[in-house]
Amino acid sequence: MSVTQLDRRHLFGAPVRKKILDEVRAYLQTAGPIGKLVSISIGGSAEVSVYIRNQARLAAELGIKFDQQCWDSNISQDTCKARIQDMNDSSGVLGVILQRPLPEHINVRSLQSAIHPLKDVEGMNPASIGNIVYSDIALVPCTAAASIEMIKATKLNLEGLEVVMIGHSEIVGRPVAMMLMAEGATVTVCHHMTRSVAMHSRRADVVLVAVGSPHLVGAEMIKPGAAVIDIGINQIRNDDGTTKVVGDVDTAAVTEVAGWVTPVPGGVGPVTVAILMRNAVVAHQRQQKNGWL
Repeated sequence: MSVTQLDRRHLFGAPVRKKILDEVRAYLQTAGPIGKLVSISIGGSAEVSVYIRNQARLAAELGIKFDQQCWDSNISQDTCKARIQDMNDSSGVLGVILQRPLPEHINVRSLQSAIHPLKDVEGMNPASIGNIVYSDIALVPCTAAASIEMIKATKLNLEGLEVVMIGHSEIVGRPVAMMLMAEGATVTVCHHMTRSVAMHSRRADVVLVAVGSPHLVGAEMIKPGAAVIDIGINQIRNDDGTTKVVGDVDTAAVTEVAGWVTPVPGGVGPVTVAILMRNAVVAHQRQQKNGWL
């Protein structure tokens, strides 16, 4: 069946999340305790607190220890790196999660580099991202991996698939593009300097978008039957003063054209934290293989 003949429907993240977590639970039943995840937030914010609560709740459900550490906003870069090095050296620490955003005086790339690749459960160390070039996609950025899982849920064959990635950030757009190429897809990456995004997106079997612009992608930009993966999260204000969360896709309009559309919320988001737990399993396996455990 061709892409253009597929039924139009929403692509929800819950079934994909469940499948991933079932695999994690099966591993934990045989592996036993696998160490703790350490969450580092510096200064803290309401937005970060939501992410941490979701991570901590899921870790508790799985029986994985989760240590929440909130460091003072005035902490120095050197002190941060020294503390992370202590975690690298601790056999009881399975993985380290660096919550963002960070204070302006902290160099995020430097701290990501300080987390040992074998404990980099977020897949954000430059070495982890660089491994994707060599088709090593087992331990990669969580949102990027969640997006790929949503594409796979459509049962489309990734080999030779025409894909357009709108957005080229270091933590989503670029890793997604490299991961899809590792799977055999033909990928075009569009960004703010692309002359005509619609010219590219209209010929794609799959369109992913992660730019942080509400309703950027409309029906006129999508080929009939294509899969649309909305990674954007935006908060907008309604006329009555209330707020709601929407994606980068005009979902109502695009659903009339596309084969699949991931809703926001309820699409990629629920899968992202599940990927973090899957990465924890991968980290445990690799630490065992390298004689760390």
